[in-house]
Amino acid sequence: MTSMDDIMTAFTTEDLSSISPTPTADYDDEYPDLMCDRASVREFRSHYEPPLFWLIVVVGGAGNLAVVWIYLNFRRRLKTMTDVYLLNLAVADLLFLITLPLWAAEASHGWSFGSALCKVNSALYKVNLFSSMLLLTCISVDRYVVIVQTTKAQNSQAERRRCSLLVCVGVWLLALLLATPELVFATTTSQEYSQEYCRMVFPSNLGNRTKILVLSLQVSMGFCLPFIVMAFCYSVIVAKLLKTRNFQKHKAMRVILSVVVVFVVSQLPYNGVLVMEAVQASNMTMTDCEDWKRFDKVGQVLKSLAYMHACLNPFLYAFVGVRFRHDVLRLLRVCRCQSPANKSQLSKSCRSQLNSTRASVMSDSDTSQVLSL
Repeated sequence: MTSMDDIMTAFTTEDLSSISPTPTADYDDEYPDLMCDRASVREFRSHYEPPLFWLIVVVGGAGNLAVVWIYLNFRRRLKTMTDVYLLNLAVADLLFLITLPLWAAEASHGWSFGSALCKVNSALYKVNLFSSMLLLTCISVDRYVVIVQTTKAQNSQAERRRCSLLVCVGVWLLALLLATPELVFATTTSQEYSQEYCRMVFPSNLGNRTKILVLSLQVSMGFCLPFIVMAFCYSVIVAKLLKTRNFQKHKAMRVILSVVVVFVVSQLPYNGVLVMEAVQASNMTMTDCEDWKRFDKVGQVLKSLAYMHACLNPFLYAFVGVRFRHDVLRLLRVCRCQSPANKSQLSKSCRSQLNSTRASVMSDSDTSQVLSL
């Protein structure tokens, strides 16, 4: 039987999906039969994106760096598959955050960093998208195994840890492969007033079919497949929780509900925009200039909603994950004790806290695999 502690611990670190749509896809397509001045869209973007992107960078950077620091310093070895996945997820979010300042600069005054950096930045964008989504899929599968197939999980702990490392290598390699179109087709192009923008430019012999293929790949691998796997795993877990006679099961179910709701609310709207873009590239269903402008502005807002994953994930770890929250508090105490004011003359209280931290770190090796979160 799975104990309620095991069930609750499996949900102490929550994850949001990571969708990273191509940033310039909002108004980078030029249709010869639809002449439309999108200056108002560029004006909207120049005022809307830079402050929001920098806010996401600051908040998300601090949170994800804390996640990486805690895993590397307070958990001397990563004891579960989900531990490994969450560390890689934080790294993927940091890679995503690195790209945002450049996109913010482009929104303000165009792209001035050259074609090579345009390709690299666009590729990092997609690597984050696919690696994050695949890692979240792996986390949902691991939780399914730990809670639903408890005996199997307990009998293969060491094997599953080794497997998680191989899975992460495979995830990153697959993400790099799926980001190949950005490395091939992303380049700089001039628009009005000789300003350059970084966007996907497909050869005339490939046309819209390539764009449709790229968008379809992003929606299917970046949303549909992970959603199907997560929906199956979490629905089975909920069914098992309903059979558990413990009041804490309600908390676990609220955690599951929050994961699914945040996933759908943050990612479904923008994926709908991407589907509409693919349909538009296929048969030009939208021909009115004002409709295009409204569509572009809505796409900008929904894209920003999808980007919030990078700064929400760490805070969900802190507020939902009990052990992770304790690690954050220990980190703050250690930083306070090692500040310049205390570095030369540690107080007795600080020494006690540091010793307690070391003891807590060492005792982690004695805990079960499931409780390492």
